[in-house]
Amino acid sequence: MSRRHPDSADIIVAGHICLDIIPAMNGGKRGQGIAELFVPGKLIDVGAARLSTGGAVPNTGIALHRLGSNVKLMGKVGDDPFGQAILSILRNYGEDLAEGMIVAAGESSSYSIVISPPGVDRIFLHCTGANDTFSSEEVTADAYAGAKLFHFGYPPLMQRMYEEQGAELERLLAGAKAAGLTVSLDMARPDPDSMAGKADWRAILQRVLPCVDVFLPSFEEILYMLRPELYKELSERYKTSELLPFADGDTLAALSAELLDMGVAVAAIKLGEYGLYVRTSASLQRLRSMGRSTPLDEELEAWRNKELHVPCYKVDMAGTTGAGDCTIAGFLSGLARGLSIEDTLLTAVGVGACNVEQPDAVSGIPDWDVVRQRIASGWEQREVVMQLPGWDHDRQRGVWRRKGEG
Repeated sequence: MSRRHPDSADIIVAGHICLDIIPAMNGGKRGQGIAELFVPGKLIDVGAARLSTGGAVPNTGIALHRLGSNVKLMGKVGDDPFGQAILSILRNYGEDLAEGMIVAAGESSSYSIVISPPGVDRIFLHCTGANDTFSSEEVTADAYAGAKLFHFGYPPLMQRMYEEQGAELERLLAGAKAAGLTVSLDMARPDPDSMAGKADWRAILQRVLPCVDVFLPSFEEILYMLRPELYKELSERYKTSELLPFADGDTLAALSAELLDMGVAVAAIKLGEYGLYVRTSASLQRLRSMGRSTPLDEELEAWRNKELHVPCYKVDMAGTTGAGDCTIAGFLSGLARGLSIEDTLLTAVGVGACNVEQPDAVSGIPDWDVVRQRIASGWEQREVVMQLPGWDHDRQRGVWRRKGEG
């Protein structure tokens, strides 16, 4: 196994990475069923395949890089052709972006074959590969040198991170926390029928969240993990796993209260087209323990005991690939740069909005100053459709606050 570390970076982004192989689907009629298209012995005419990286490491990491942050990417690949392709794609965004990657001799790199016939939902053939063997031992103390923030993404797609009730994930995050870094964590929604889907996620979160300063799951992810029976009931009743229409202020308050009780300082729940919800600890001591990206002293009280919702900005949408990851990049950028909590949230949804203006995960992300200027110029926000009883709209700041929140 070989490992190379670039010069110290402000933000480390570690976790899941894969190669997406996306053949252009030329054959078949629009809306033709998969069973009709894929039959034994049939030759299917396809076009050139597009290669791109997928996962939290490239999506959040490259978005941070494009925003101007000094980033180290730390995913794990094999020493195979797919691994070389992943490293090459990363270098195309920045020559040093592949320098922190872990290359494992004899292991297979993760990849997905994305089959997307016209007019039909996509099918993913996925190999988890080297993601499953990522371990805390591969993130040595020198990797943290000079860094302020450690972000880890998609542990449900990395076997060692969720087996044994998250013991390896706890060791990894505790190591970053002990090194003085601010620790943030993102999730992914597991397939209910997979090993990850059958894991006890409440127990895992209770174990690892005391090591996490900023937790950034999506609504569906955290509903699945903390309210599995409700998730199942809603999914079966309405025949969908897209449950954002059932998010409301009271449900978000209950979920975030549990997350704060489990130990996080900031619980941020991604709401897709509805925006971003954030609730923070009432304890100044907990906020002060957030590591090297703790809010500035003059802003610390303003971060305490807040419950806010920020709607998305209006854009012409071209695609949603990586939107949540880019929203996280905007949030972490704002936090690392010492912005107020309101400006951090506005930046987060602003970066997410830039993302969806392009069909891929990161090409829509501009420089930091461009995002901030666009927000300052009066970028129009979408109407709030989520039920927020007992909330007030702070039109001047562009956020919603629960009544009585300071």
